[in-house]
Amino acid sequence: MINDDTIKLLRECDSGIKMGVSSIDEVENYVKDKNFLRLLDVCKDEHNELKKEVLTLLEKYGDDGKDPNPMAKGMSWIKTNVMLVINESDETIADLMTDGCNMGVKSLNKYLNKYKAADEVSKDITKRLINLEEKLAVDIRDFL
Repeated sequence: MINDDTIKLLRECDSGIKMGVSSIDEVENYVKDKNFLRLLDVCKDEHNELKKEVLTLLEKYGDDGKDPNPMAKGMSWIKTNVMLVINESDETIADLMTDGCNMGVKSLNKYLNKYKAADEVSKDITKRLINLEEKLAVDIRDFL
């Protein structure tokens, strides 16, 4: 029998992945540098691969997943669009994406600690998602 912590952790991963992909989708059309765009596309593809794993497990456990908090998503959208109106540059986008990655890493680590009884497969997915977020933040430093 699967425990609640496993489902809760997977739901947070689902929400985080959706938020990350949505954030990349919001800025992709503004990115000027082809290498920067490639990094974002690779990261989005990796997020979508993890999403498949998460959704497969959630379906197995009879859960529909979790959408990002509407307030957090709305605030992110507002911040992104205001910042891009002020300064539509790759530097601005890199700054916004770095902030988003850092928030994702912080949240996911918090949930990893909170849901200690989650199974190892779910913990591994969470750690892989954290690594994706950390890697993107490092990879895009050259654009800050």
